[in-house]
Amino acid sequence: MNYVSKPLSAGLYFVATPIGSARDITLRALDILASADLIAAEDTRTARKLMEIHGVPLNGRKVVAFHDHSGEGTTNGLVAAVAGGKSVAYVSEAGTPLVADPGYELGRAMIAAGLPVTTAPGASAVLAALTVSGLPTDRFAFVGFLPAARQQRETEIAALRDIPFTLVFYESPKRIREMLGNLRDVLGEERQAVVCRELTKRFEEISRGTLGELTAAFGERSVKGELVVLVGRAGATDVAEMDVETALRDAMKTMRVKDAATVVAGALGLPRRQVYQVALKLGEYE
Repeated sequence: MNYVSKPLSAGLYFVATPIGSARDITLRALDILASADLIAAEDTRTARKLMEIHGVPLNGRKVVAFHDHSGEGTTNGLVAAVAGGKSVAYVSEAGTPLVADPGYELGRAMIAAGLPVTTAPGASAVLAALTVSGLPTDRFAFVGFLPAARQQRETEIAALRDIPFTLVFYESPKRIREMLGNLRDVLGEERQAVVCRELTKRFEEISRGTLGELTAAFGERSVKGELVVLVGRAGATDVAEMDVETALRDAMKTMRVKDAATVVAGALGLPRRQVYQVALKLGEYE
């Protein structure tokens, strides 16, 4: 037995659960699951199974379903429970609640009611994928699932094209081939990317290469399991000095020189120091 059952203060506790290996749960998460007055879960069967694996008894406590289709009644009931002095532990099916998982509306409702909200951090597919990707991790943008319709998907990808961050997506096995093809067509076939499949599970697989290479590799494959797709940041591009100056003049109408340089550098994929020097010169003559 690796948990400690003890009374919890009234509040909502967001509890991260394993994304694959059941042993990746934290001791604090087990303590909370053993001690909370009420368990709320995206999938009640998964929650019960996880607690059973780790020997955490329910002892007559309720496990309430809370997912994307839960109505206001469920939310209000959980808020009322906490307002009445109860502790509620919320778990999504896998990983950290709210990260492409339910929980946001519940957290907002608790905060609006002036009730405590805390977290027991742990497993996250986003961070696990970044860790093994080999791509830069100092700045990244989590996008989650792209739209199912091709035109909408390509439009959203285009909006992300010049962001100088590593991009992180979730995708289903059924759409991975189309998605990689869209990424290649919009971002370019030479952009570095990684596909992570079944992270922390028995058949974990990490595929690295360019978008062109990965699109070809997954073109004839039938894959199963959870997928995280990462795309390397946009590289520096050849931008005319006149374009930089035009962008800076526009930004400096509403921003300080320093802030304008930061925004323009990010938008154009250029080094901030280089853009800042141009901004300083513009500021001297205007």
